[in-house]
Amino acid sequence: MFTYDDALPLADELTALRRDLHREPELGLHLPRTQRKVLDALADLPLEITTGKRLSSVTAVLRGGRPGPAVLLRADMDALPVAEDTGLPYASEVPGVMHACGHDLHTAGLVGAARLLAARREELAGDVVLMFQPGEEGDGGAGIMIEEGVLDAAGRRVAAAYGLHVFSTQLPTGMAATRAGTFLAASDAFDAVVVGRGGHGSMPHLTRDPLVAACEMVTALQTRVAREIDVNDPAVITVGALHSGEARNVVPGRAEFRATVRTYSETGRVAVQALVERTLKGIALAHGVDVELTYDRQYPPTVNPAHEAAYALDTARELLGPHAVFEVPTPLSGSEDFSMVLDEVPGAFVGVGACPPGADPATAPVNHSAQAVFDDAALPVQAALLARLATGAMERYADTAADGLAGASARGSGA
Repeated sequence: MFTYDDALPLADELTALRRDLHREPELGLHLPRTQRKVLDALADLPLEITTGKRLSSVTAVLRGGRPGPAVLLRADMDALPVAEDTGLPYASEVPGVMHACGHDLHTAGLVGAARLLAARREELAGDVVLMFQPGEEGDGGAGIMIEEGVLDAAGRRVAAAYGLHVFSTQLPTGMAATRAGTFLAASDAFDAVVVGRGGHGSMPHLTRDPLVAACEMVTALQTRVAREIDVNDPAVITVGALHSGEARNVVPGRAEFRATVRTYSETGRVAVQALVERTLKGIALAHGVDVELTYDRQYPPTVNPAHEAAYALDTARELLGPHAVFEVPTPLSGSEDFSMVLDEVPGAFVGVGACPPGADPATAPVNHSAQAVFDDAALPVQAALLARLATGAMERYADTAADGLAGASARGSGA
């Protein structure tokens, strides 16, 4: 139904919205300024809009002119605690906060899809749920929106869900990429506090040194992963912070470290958590210290069902051309809370290139970098691709919707 050319007239409007969002980024679950900008951008469209109770979300339902399934399209809206260093004329005006992951493009792109779909509302055989989500960057906003009913916002469970993520590197602008199966890793985290007995550095035999024990734990975790985790279902443990003591001649009484864990299957998640617990407790016992472990299961792996990945890739080929589509050979180690949506309903998550003109995708600053720059030319691509995925999914899931309506009718008649 939709072509890339259909989205091009929206380019200036979407660019202006994206840059406005970029200037005033917000963190976490509460994004009042961002929410207001989205509501204003949608105000003239025929949408049923609700906002979140526990977060600054926006859920908008577009009713099609004909009966059919409901399909969800998602964009995340939150920024990162990064001090921008791009020199852009529309750079962040909020100290220490930046849209370094491209969520401003996601938001503007979904507004564009809403405009395309609304313009042909009477032709749509189904409804579209637009999910504007805060709190993707570690706050689990998708899970909260699911708890608040976003998947049932159309009055029935959505049949499928689709989301996009832009990349400032790796892919040239306008190229779409995804894969069947695990596309992105699970992301978990843990904090460990090692408690010993401090004392003078000249008499370590009278202490129980938590710092030495913590250092051994950090290095042992790398070895245990290499020896215990299947190389065909890999895992990464990265300790990003280690703190203990203040004086060179004092054995501290406490040490603590923090880590992130990336795995690619639920089996791997369970195995790594058990490995961490066993390794830390064993080393603590050997050193005569105590360890307090807090393990946080955050985001599951983002898994595209094979038929949905194939559909997304075929749709991108039809829309953008065969040379603008890349089937990713192996999972990426980033993570996404759109995985929570895909744990509930079928769908696909797709990467879209937004590497700026003149930059080399192989060396351009990556997402989350203070120097990350994204190409606004990706905005019409996102809008058209999301709209096309939605309308195609309505056709693919039409039978499911018919069965659901028939079942509801039968239940209502007492059959």
